[in-house]
Amino acid sequence: MKRAKGLVLKMPASVIPMAAIPALAIPALLFAGTMRAADAPVVVTSIKPIHSLVAAIMQGVGEPELIVDGSASPHTYSLKPSNARALQDAKVIFWVGPGLEAFLEKPLQALGSDASIAALDDAPGLVKLPFREGGAFEAHDDDAPEHDSASPEHDSASAHHEAEAAHGAEADHDHGRDDHDHGAFDTHLWLDPMNAKAMASEITTTLVAADPANALTYQANAKALDDRLTALDKEIAATVAPVKDKPFIVFHDAYQYFEHRYGIRVAGSITVSPETIPGAERVSEIHRKVGELGATCVFAEPQFEPRLIDVVVEGTSAKSGVLDPEAATLKASPDLYFTLMRGIAHSMRDCLSGA
Repeated sequence: MKRAKGLVLKMPASVIPMAAIPALAIPALLFAGTMRAADAPVVVTSIKPIHSLVAAIMQGVGEPELIVDGSASPHTYSLKPSNARALQDAKVIFWVGPGLEAFLEKPLQALGSDASIAALDDAPGLVKLPFREGGAFEAHDDDAPEHDSASPEHDSASAHHEAEAAHGAEADHDHGRDDHDHGAFDTHLWLDPMNAKAMASEITTTLVAADPANALTYQANAKALDDRLTALDKEIAATVAPVKDKPFIVFHDAYQYFEHRYGIRVAGSITVSPETIPGAERVSEIHRKVGELGATCVFAEPQFEPRLIDVVVEGTSAKSGVLDPEAATLKASPDLYFTLMRGIAHSMRDCLSGA
């Protein structure tokens, strides 16, 4: 084929023929393209809500691994071989602490010795609430720590638990007490956005110390996350405000921080410890309490036996709903925490608003 006379073919400056690149330079260029991912530390997280906070702070650097994935619960989880390998390879490990993920306590000692391990239940600035005994809760301790309220009526939240304690089956009571030997506080800490802020701050500090090369990215992401949590807190307060005085019953006592933050009225729980399914006597007692306490809704959780809720509400005017405090039905992502918290608020509002 003849080339037109005088025609000069020009190649864009951005395109460099491979032949023009010295052979020794090619591996270096390929390495440069992957260097950012290679530099990201291996970070492992225990549960989805914690994974979400860590993933939000690590955006642009890397993605943390998750142990309790899918619909599994930390209350009943058994470590898998793939989890053990992840712990062994980790540079940083985030968990709530032994009071929630008891299954991790020994593996962390055996496999995570080379990692920086952050128990987020030790994060500065957390509000920690004491465990409550029994299914219908005793009144709050007047000395319990408080955040600044998300609503003016928040200080009256402790008045919402006038019901007498219903201790239920003795086996359930003992089991719950044994599970709480690790500490004197409820470990569902993330269900208050102000606690999520405190944990995010600790996550940032830990990541910056382990990976100072990416400190600016972590800190910028943390600031953006903190602003989103502030907005989420106001949004949830507005969502539940119309129904916060209506009593309801939950499957297990996981919502104390949400309740404390927003002044809502949880009348009691079906079981203290989700690891143990309550017996017939306990279920019968709760069925009676639904009527006595005037509970308008009874909430199940996706990981645990839904038929118990049907038995509890049968023959009463109470409706049933679903709450998902551990994000069992959600896909792990940086936005999961926000979806989780909005889901709880909306489920409460939707069930209670028609009651």
